[in-house]
Amino acid sequence: MTITDFHPTAPARSIRTFHPRRGRMSPRQTGALQRLWPRYGLTVPKVPGTPVEPDVLFPRRAPLVLEIGSGMGDATVAMASADPDRDYLAVEVHTPGIANLLDLVEQQSLSNVRVAEGDALDLVSGLPADSLDAVHIFFPDPWPKSRHHKRRIIQPGHVALLRSRLAAGGALHCATDWAEYAEAMRRTLDADPGLVNPHDGFAPRPAHRPVTKFERRALAAGRPVADLVYRRC
Repeated sequence: MTITDFHPTAPARSIRTFHPRRGRMSPRQTGALQRLWPRYGLTVPKVPGTPVEPDVLFPRRAPLVLEIGSGMGDATVAMASADPDRDYLAVEVHTPGIANLLDLVEQQSLSNVRVAEGDALDLVSGLPADSLDAVHIFFPDPWPKSRHHKRRIIQPGHVALLRSRLAAGGALHCATDWAEYAEAMRRTLDADPGLVNPHDGFAPRPAHRPVTKFERRALAAGRPVADLVYRRC
């Protein structure tokens, strides 16, 4: 494979929940993408609803965690390394982040991580119903301007889609450092008839969620982080 064989997904949806980004890559990241994409990578089909079979991605059958917006991959690798009995499918649109995650996977010799490039909602629409043990959405774009709220990933239609792919008892775990978005998330998740909140409002910070550089910067700036953990009925 050459670097030209990696083709970021062209936007097909009219309203996106993310900014498509490529960015510059270091020689290490470029090499990781060339070397590891054929083994660990998945390009999200451009047609929403195209089937994506987890059994084809992983060499075993195990509970599956979907990481939406894995960034540079540090948190995904930390969780997957500490949780070898579950498989992790990370989806991201930032090419350097994808390459960095692949490099970390190789460094730690992880067999329970795969990396998808493209729109997370298109990916979810192709996954089988009840196929996910958990969905993690950590620090999604808050789209703070009111006219952009329609781009937020946590909104009723998207939540219904995510919930439909969770197995019974599966967890939808969100985290944000944007207070207004945290309240909007809670209202939306509370309103979904197929989800229950086992906590009294926001959840205590789960120990399994690593503290990332992004979170440290938020806390240093005085922005507290809110966790929301809901489970499918």
